[in-house]
Amino acid sequence: MQGIPAPRHRMLRGYAIDPSLSTALLTMQVNELTYEVHWESLDPRKDETGASYPVGEYLEIVDYDPATGLFYEPVNLDDPHLLAQDGYAPSVSNPQFHQQFVYAVIMTTIQNFEKALGRKILWAENIRSRFDASGKRKLPGATFEFVQRLRVYPHALRQANAFYDPNRKALLFGYFNAAPANPQLQLPGATVFTCLSHDIIAHETTHAILDGVHRRYIDATHPDTRAFHEAFADIVALFQHFSFPEVLRHQIAQTRGDLKRQNLLGQLAQQFGKAIGSYGSLRDAIGEYDLAGNWKPHVPDPSAYATVMECHERGALLVAAVFDAFLNIYQTRVQKLIRIATGGTGRLPEGELHPDLVDEMAKTASKAASDVLRICIRALDYCPPMDLTFGDYLRAIVTADFDMVSDDIHGYRVAFVEAFQKRGISAPGIKSMAVEDLLYPLYPATIDPLDEQAFVKSLRELKDLVGYLTDRQGIYAKTRDLIRGKGGLHKHIEERFVSGSSRKAFSELTGLMFPGNEAVTEKLGLEFGRLTSNSATYAVGNVSLANRVTPDDTIVNHVVMTLIQKRGVRFRMNGRGVTVDENNFFVPDKVTSRKKRGENHIIFRGGCTLIFDLDAQRLRYAVKKDIDDRGRMIRQFQFEHGMLGADDQTYFDTKTMSALAGPFAFTHSHNAHNGERL
Repeated sequence: MQGIPAPRHRMLRGYAIDPSLSTALLTMQVNELTYEVHWESLDPRKDETGASYPVGEYLEIVDYDPATGLFYEPVNLDDPHLLAQDGYAPSVSNPQFHQQFVYAVIMTTIQNFEKALGRKILWAENIRSRFDASGKRKLPGATFEFVQRLRVYPHALRQANAFYDPNRKALLFGYFNAAPANPQLQLPGATVFTCLSHDIIAHETTHAILDGVHRRYIDATHPDTRAFHEAFADIVALFQHFSFPEVLRHQIAQTRGDLKRQNLLGQLAQQFGKAIGSYGSLRDAIGEYDLAGNWKPHVPDPSAYATVMECHERGALLVAAVFDAFLNIYQTRVQKLIRIATGGTGRLPEGELHPDLVDEMAKTASKAASDVLRICIRALDYCPPMDLTFGDYLRAIVTADFDMVSDDIHGYRVAFVEAFQKRGISAPGIKSMAVEDLLYPLYPATIDPLDEQAFVKSLRELKDLVGYLTDRQGIYAKTRDLIRGKGGLHKHIEERFVSGSSRKAFSELTGLMFPGNEAVTEKLGLEFGRLTSNSATYAVGNVSLANRVTPDDTIVNHVVMTLIQKRGVRFRMNGRGVTVDENNFFVPDKVTSRKKRGENHIIFRGGCTLIFDLDAQRLRYAVKKDIDDRGRMIRQFQFEHGMLGADDQTYFDTKTMSALAGPFAFTHSHNAHNGERL
């Protein structure tokens, strides 16, 4: 009706964890809740088959089941009857509820990212290869296409799995028959839907978002790279548990406020874990079950980081470190409440806790968890654009938090450092694990390789262009034009810093190489002149405006920009081990056949993340991975060739997935993003 504004939020019923908790008397009353997502119209559209499905700003839900060849009837979340009752009631047997639930959880996850990063989420671009006039010979470079929506298939796979497909830009969820270790844990043969698990949905959504923020993080260049992707997705899913007040209060009461005891908040994918034969959840940040089905807490092992190489197990170290930091923050902050409740003794009486104390403890836990999740997400902007290690991420966490909260009165940064150190995770090249040594150094104002004010002035255009836009495609288009357009950032950098007297200082700052003429450049394995006029090629990657508000209500305006180069590197194998073949670098886009490249080669990338402060009109941080770092080259070669004891596959290989998934085949192998582009 004219004159009546649209509501701010859409209320949708769903599960807090997964359907299994609704079949247990202890948890049934807290497992069903109402999600609050930002309002948008969801007009049904038709695909090429004529089937309709709901479409929004970020998502399109296509409920096609390849096992039966059928489309399930799409949900109409704008139906007035559904709007009046907050959507369908939770139901394992209703496909329309399945569609509703994946939409609610994905949108909740997106909202958490946008709040932390201070900007709209953009999915990773589609990359299209270029060909000559014949259409047969592939040309260097690629074209980039904006991806408006992520496709979501709630019933895509008849198997115990779920995936983010970076090529199709889609989330694919499976379903399967349960085979529990004990019939008391779950009904054998019962159908389990991964699209009804909050944790699995949030986990896979995070993979998709992370691919848009740092698309090179899917490359397997170090034991930590794939492990980080898995761990970070787990971290987001875990800490979203603390936004469910009913579950949080219930678990605070059950554990008497001691969240280091076994509880639902630290467990991921309960139903899935039990359905595939485990005694507990798929993963647990606090403890684990032994072969006899007995739960025991994790004990931090300072040697684990040096010895554990399997992707998920290594990722579990990072998850445990972050969750341990949260638990210590929570316990420190809740001590005040316990002292008040116990008259200063600090010893809680036997029996149930007073409901008011439970409420206050739950508020404290929710606030601490929300802070930790925001810190972990915001740290992505302070990470290098490729080859991320857990130590890099710790430094990013500490620095990102310092930029928002200079006085760490609650000891958040110390808690993170302590938890990482317990597991043997450190940052190379750092003198100590003191917080001040882990902070990335501010870019010194006394060094002048950049005319900072002139350069930041050009970046301020981004704020003027996209600062008030809500249209994601418009944000993407104007940002790409600012990078590639006439007189854009790429041209500006080349003319001012690459071709001028600041070239050497700019190389030291960014870790990129600009050695001179074409012959010298190509001898070092760098491409010449494709994206540049008269220098080694480099790419401006993501350029993002971040508008964030600090706890003291200060508005922070940053621009985050990444620069990337690549080169082909060959190696010699001899009695001294692996060494770089200094005389046989190659240009990847000129030498395309594996035979000419040789067996002992890698495509090596370097670059940096530059963080600019628009208000101070200066460069604040430069976080780099040097393109000429021999140690990184050798380590990447060893990792890619299985010399570090790590497995290369996150889930299944391509052949297995093709057989299992049919038209939705997907692999997490290192080739998924290996398009030979910058």
